[in-house]
Amino acid sequence: MPATDGFLRIAAATPKIHVADVPGNTEAVLAAVRAAADAGVSVLVLPELCLTGYTCGDLFHDQALLAACSASLRRILRETASLPLLFAVGLPLAHAEEVYNCAAVCCAGRLLGFTAKRHLPSYGEFYEGRWFAPSVDLSAGNVARDGEEVPFGSSLVYACTDPGLEDVRVGVEICEDLWVPNPPSTGMALGGGATVLLNLSASDEVIGKASYRRQLVLTQSARLYAAYAYADAGEGESTTDLVFAGENLIAENGAVLARTELFTCDMAVADVDLARLMAERRRSTTWRRDDQVPWAREVPFSFAPGAAEDGSGANAPAILRNADQIDRVFDRAPFVPADRARRAERCETILNLQSRGLATRLSHTGTESLVIGLSGGLDSTLALLVAVRAFDQLGLPRIGVHAVSMPGFGTTGRTKGNAEKLARCLAVDFREIPIGDAVELHFRAIGHDPEVRDVTYENAQARERTQVLMDLAGELHGFVLGTGDLSELALGWCTYNADHMSMYGVNAGVPKTLVRHLVAYAAGLFGGEAEEVLRDILDTPVSPELLPPTGDGQIAQRTEDLVGPYELHDYFLYHLLRFGLPPARIYRQACRSFAGAYEPAVILSWLKEFYRRFFTQQFKRSCLPDGPKVGSVTLSPRGDWRMPSDASARLWLEELEALS
Repeated sequence: MPATDGFLRIAAATPKIHVADVPGNTEAVLAAVRAAADAGVSVLVLPELCLTGYTCGDLFHDQALLAACSASLRRILRETASLPLLFAVGLPLAHAEEVYNCAAVCCAGRLLGFTAKRHLPSYGEFYEGRWFAPSVDLSAGNVARDGEEVPFGSSLVYACTDPGLEDVRVGVEICEDLWVPNPPSTGMALGGGATVLLNLSASDEVIGKASYRRQLVLTQSARLYAAYAYADAGEGESTTDLVFAGENLIAENGAVLARTELFTCDMAVADVDLARLMAERRRSTTWRRDDQVPWAREVPFSFAPGAAEDGSGANAPAILRNADQIDRVFDRAPFVPADRARRAERCETILNLQSRGLATRLSHTGTESLVIGLSGGLDSTLALLVAVRAFDQLGLPRIGVHAVSMPGFGTTGRTKGNAEKLARCLAVDFREIPIGDAVELHFRAIGHDPEVRDVTYENAQARERTQVLMDLAGELHGFVLGTGDLSELALGWCTYNADHMSMYGVNAGVPKTLVRHLVAYAAGLFGGEAEEVLRDILDTPVSPELLPPTGDGQIAQRTEDLVGPYELHDYFLYHLLRFGLPPARIYRQACRSFAGAYEPAVILSWLKEFYRRFFTQQFKRSCLPDGPKVGSVTLSPRGDWRMPSDASARLWLEELEALS
């Protein structure tokens, strides 16, 4: 079976019904199931008691109504036998001396089980305890239906046994079950490994309820690292005392993927990412599946029409999808919020994290002097902004921040001038120490021809600058502030024991795509001349400026021409470290995210370069200076990322070669 990227298409739908019209409601349910199948949906949830209507009242004890539901279910199974679709439909179920509020879970013409509602509201406008019995036998029972024993309980997990679909494990709960302190879905996830949770609901609409309901769904999906589909009753329910708005909602790990507007009764459809959900569970040591939880019972099933009753189906259809087969597009800039207000809030938080971390280190060491190499580029600019903020927080005079410009063979007038202007605007000490003569002396000492513009030519400048900063820090009884960012660390785009080294690296947890927004945010805070300088720095091409400028004095060396676009590398880095996604998945996903910006061949080429550099440059990350973590992705060898420096990239590169 070919590998997939792990996307599963699920839906929540609200059929338009009529109270107590079981035959008519059956038609509506069948229409919804067929529409979902036509849309490529594999798992569908319908509202609570939608075969009868939630608002039937004392009719729930009427034998004709109950018999009609049984006949309706048989018809639904017959007419959906050819559909590779698991769906849950709500109905009242008479069993022994009781009537239960149930979800009939069906797939490819088979009745997999009845999940019964455990918590029956009988307060306010609700009277369910008058008609229904709660499911006390949580998972061990069966009910006889048409000569078969069908699983019955309030914590059943429907587990797919088709090859490659082992992560498709569906749990079902009904309305109020989600509103209680310990929802059944918690046990379904922890005791049965459920990754997809369905909620059949009939939640009447009152002021403020919709936002609270959404919060419940989002929170439960986040706590359980699960997908959660919520289907609400809507048009056709009795409005004698209540109004139902038919809001359908699909969430994944705390994020809304799809939501219908109130009073529309539309179908919400989303491709949920089972691969990422499983990655989240595996990386979280506090999320533990507990097979000893007694109230989670596994019910095997197959998506294959005509499969054996034990759920095994060798001819199961393709259910999981690749990233190039879905409607979902992932953000190009996963580190940067698209919303302006959220982006500003994040920038402020990160600047505070960086500056507080630095302030604590200054206080601990009793240091009132910092030395920073200020190039006029983005990274050193951000480090200077953080240093100034830290000194202000400690009440220290800014003159204790020593910004050092060290022009070399590639320094342009633009960057050199911006460095000095910024230092003056921020009222820090500014020094200019040219390194040309010292580097040329070093070339003579080692016998290097300065006309050979190779890695020695470049690295000698970087190491000379670091020596200047370190010795100056000793002279001033301070320490050197590092400027390198997370993206450079991922690619190894730093000179070992040069810009790679410092006493504290404030940018180590900040990717390049976010550095730009942090500087832009700070520019808006300062205003005036400082903002003008910062805006010009933002417009300057990213460059180490280690090769001589062009004839007209412009930057000759552009970093992204050499290592690739940072927006691509940050995208690769996020999805590799955050979720451990395989390279082929990252490639297909990136092709969708960057469609129109980069050709697939270009994305593939830079992805190969990313993996090559990421693996070969680990030795530089193994001995990083201290620095604050500011986001969920970081490469600190003492924190989030432990990797041997001699790990091979062969598996990853061979997978990408197969795509060529």
